[in-house]
Amino acid sequence: MGDLYMVKYIAMMRKFKFSIGEYYHIYNRGTDKRTIFMDEEDRQRFSNLLYLCNSEKNIVFRDIPIGEAYGNERGDTLVDIGAYCLMQNHFHLLIREKMDSGISIFMQKLLTAYSMYFNTKYKRSGSLYEGPFRATHVSEDRYLKYLFAYIHLNPVKIIDPQWKEYGISNRAVAKEHLSNYLYSSYQEYLGTLRKEWKILNRPAFPEYFTDPQDFEGFVDEWLSFKSVP
Repeated sequence: MGDLYMVKYIAMMRKFKFSIGEYYHIYNRGTDKRTIFMDEEDRQRFSNLLYLCNSEKNIVFRDIPIGEAYGNERGDTLVDIGAYCLMQNHFHLLIREKMDSGISIFMQKLLTAYSMYFNTKYKRSGSLYEGPFRATHVSEDRYLKYLFAYIHLNPVKIIDPQWKEYGISNRAVAKEHLSNYLYSSYQEYLGTLRKEWKILNRPAFPEYFTDPQDFEGFVDEWLSFKSVP
């Protein structure tokens, strides 16, 4: 069911105007599928920018050390972020539009700031991304809930690239990998206390999960859906 959902919604990409109060799955990847997160510093920088760029204020990002980003007062936010995941050559965001043009402004700030950082660090020029960010309007409640599993299960591809096609033979290893993966919001939903919780505004999203165990069980159901018997 999950893969059919993705086909259906990807076909509807960007054939809409962002509407206040609506939810969107945002994603983008490197040009020619190139790696856009080369090391831990890159992933930390992008995570920092998810927080810092979500502001109506103009912030000089280069003046803020990586370790101090979440202590910066950013003022009013542009969007509500419910989930995120960074992979080697792409990223996923689950976002709610909260003001006119909020998503467009936020994504322009985010992609520009990271591209400038990346190109400077690696002494390159030109576009870093394959094109404008992609967005899918999430109009069905069950699809919105499903995205919390889909986005957070992406890191399983790192240890088993073909798990969706052939299944997971060791669920315990996969679950441990997800729990230890630092560059998604999975740990926040497990109740782990870390500074990245400031990226999210969970109250802006439906309360699908009563507690961390409920969330973990929901994600595990989708992991098991493709597991090898």
